[in-house]
Parts: sequence; structure tokens; C-alpha cells
Amino acid sequence: MDLGPKFQGRHMPTEHRGTRFLLFPQLPSLEQQGEPETVWVSPLAGSVGPGPSDDRMYVIDPIGKEQPYGYYPGPNGTTVHYKPPWNGPLLEPALPDEGGHFDHLEFGSPQFEQAHAYGCVRFTVDIWEDYLGHPIEWHFEPEYDQLEILFLRGMDNAYAGYGSVEIGSYTTKKGDFVQFGLSFDVLAHEVGHLITYSLIHIPDGTELQDEYFGFRESAADMVSMITSLHFETALIGVLEASHGNLYTYNRLNRFGEVSDLDQLRLASNQKTMADFTKGWVREHQLAQPLTGAFFDIWVDIFHEILVERGLITREVEVLSDQLEWNPDYHDVMQPFFDDAYAKNPQGFAMALAAARDHMGTALISTWRRLVPQRINYLEILSVFAQVDEQITGGRYGHIIAVNKDRRRIGQYEVGPKLPKSSSKKEDKHSHNGLGTDEHGEE
Repeated sequence: MDLGPKFQGRHMPTEHRGTRFLLFPQLPSLEQQGEPETVWVSPLAGSVGPGPSDDRMYVIDPIGKEQPYGYYPGPNGTTVHYKPPWNGPLLEPALPDEGGHFDHLEFGSPQFEQAHAYGCVRFTVDIWEDYLGHPIEWHFEPEYDQLEILFLRGMDNAYAGYGSVEIGSYTTKKGDFVQFGLSFDVLAHEVGHLITYSLIHIPDGTELQDEYFGFRESAADMVSMITSLHFETALIGVLEASHGNLYTYNRLNRFGEVSDLDQLRLASNQKTMADFTKGWVREHQLAQPLTGAFFDIWVDIFHEILVERGLITREVEVLSDQLEWNPDYHDVMQPFFDDAYAKNPQGFAMALAAARDHMGTALISTWRRLVPQRINYLEILSVFAQVDEQITGGRYGHIIAVNKDRRRIGQYEVGPKLPKSSSKKEDKHSHNGLGTDEHGEE
């Protein structure tokens, strides 16, 4: 299905302008991952140098770097900030071909992974700068002009920090080795952190509400999900798997994957704020009610667009709302979506792309209006509703209100942060980098 140049974004690069990379929308270690997709990023062909590198970011593959950047204990009770740049030896960098592109590199080589990491970061930045309407200013620009993207091979994590994104790896319980430089989910999530750091400057020593930390993870997850649907193979794959019924178990509502049946968390979840009145352990867990609310809003907006374009009936949309958390949802709703999708799959694809772009624009417009000290889930959704009023005249205000109430946002106070030992079930991916770490941006 060819959706044309408008599919990837309103002003995204094409084959006539930009530099070409091969990116995997899904981890290549997963079954049925398919071939990498050809993607053009915004720097003109010939302007991206070895590494790859450009005026905003560069990739290096250090030799002998033993620990991630961050804050460490120093002598006599002091704290030492270990930070970029790395000035030690490096592996050979990825080099462009004669045309200035990077899609010629051999899969499995360090240079392919270097180019893949750069391509993922640059692709994500391009998309969200398009939504924002102007370049994103790095929060570390007073000290660094460029983002350092580097590998710390063997580190069971990936970090977005002050001036850097560090990329490690992960070994699954089955013994499969996962290179995070090949994980678009992981890298787009880390860029999501950098975007929120750039839009919401946190003063030193500021008192922050606990929900700020859940928001930070939720925002990064939304960046990852929305960006992933700028891959045509990903968007079409979601629709072919679900026929537009996005509450089915598909790769849109599961992310941070390390195997076909093993992912960090579901965007389509039923967590509410009532689940956290006694406290919380991990930011990823606390993020689930907010991520779930935004995912449900996204799906509801998608349904509204389908109705407006005559692709499903209002009766189907109303029934979907009524059964949303009902265990019989799939059995009842799937036949309706199967029938409607079969009649116009391209129409469904364009509707999903429209819902994607609406959410991207509305979310980044919301984030830039937030005040750090006031960030909590009720404030976020209140600002999101204000943005909807400005963008659509309040067309989706009822959808926002219903999902806010369903998640009990504003109805319950979050309990205190608890020690990790109090968690009944250890987060098996707590060190894989899709979040805040003890060495990062705390």
C-alpha cells in the first residue's frame, strides 16, 4: 500500500532532499521483523560526516569506556560529574557512500549499528521539530553544541543524559542478545526525554510532585509510539494485524520490545490512579495511567476520524466506547472492524496517520505550556484540553474528560515513592534504559 510522501510527515525529507538510512521499525532480533525501511533524514546528502555526524549530533563508538556518564562519589564526600565529551580511542566510524548516504553499510557490523543509532535519533528529532514548528533547543546547549550519541557495549541500559545518549545492550532470559542501537523504540524513547528536558527546564532544587516522574516516562513513551507510526511498514503492519481495532495486542500498544512476547509495558492498560494511593516504586509503573489515558484518547480520536470519513458508522463507535474495558470487547468489536477495514484499508491508514499527527501536535503543544512545579496528571490533561480548544474548537473535549475520569485522574492522590524492595514483582527491565537511572538526569 503506497500512502505517498504525505504519510511520513507534512514536511519530512524525501528522496530528493535529505540523507538516506536503513532503519528497523522493530528489533531485527525479533521473529518476523522484516527488512529495514529506507528513511530520509533532514540533513542534505553530503552534509552528514563520519560517525555519522552533523551540526546537532554525532555518533562515536568508544574503546575502553567502563562506566556511563553521570554523578559519582568523589574524594572527601564530594560529587564528581563525569560528562561528555569522550576523548579516548574509538572504533572505526560509519562512513557515507559517494552520494553522501548511509544505506550501504553491512548489517551486523558496528558501523551499521552506528548509522542506525544516528538515523533513529535524527528521524525522531525531525518529526518532533515538525510538530513543534521550529528546531528543538537542547537543554545542554549552554555547554555543548552537539548531542553525543555513544555506545557502551555490555551496559545493560540506555541513558539520555546531559549532552549524551549512551547505548548499551540486553540479554533476554532466553539468552538472546539485544543491541539497543538497533532498537528504534529504545532510542526514540530516550530522544523523548531530551525533548521534554528541552521544553521543560527543571531548576536545581525545585520541589516536584511525584507525578512529574511518571509524566516524564509517559511523554517519552508517547514520543516512541507516535514516531514509530511514521514508518509505513509499522503503520500498515499495525492495521493488518488489527484491522483498525487498536485495542488488540499489536505492536502499537506494546513497546520497548525485547522479544515477540516480552515487552516493557502496554500502552493499552487499565491502570488508574487508585492503584497508586499506597505509593509507587518505579516511574514506568506510575506512568501507566497517564500513558493509558493518552492512548485511549488517541484511539477515540482515530474512531472519530473514521466516522467523519464514512469508514465506520457512529453506532460502531458508540459500541466501542461502551465496551472499552469490557472483557468481551474483542469478540464483539473485531467483526465490525474486519468488515470495515476490508472495504477501504488505505482510508484506515490515512485516518490513523491523521490521528497520529493530531496527537503529536497536541502533545508537544501541551508539554511546552507546562510549569515544572505544577506538573501532575490533572494539570497535564487540563492543558491538553485547552490545546484541543485552540486546535479544534474543543471537538475532542468530551473524549479527554471521559478518559481523565476513567483513569481517576484528579480523584486520588499518589502515595510516596517506596523502596524497590517493596515491589512485589521486580521490573525485569529496570536497567534497560527506558527511564531515569541513578547516573542520569535526576
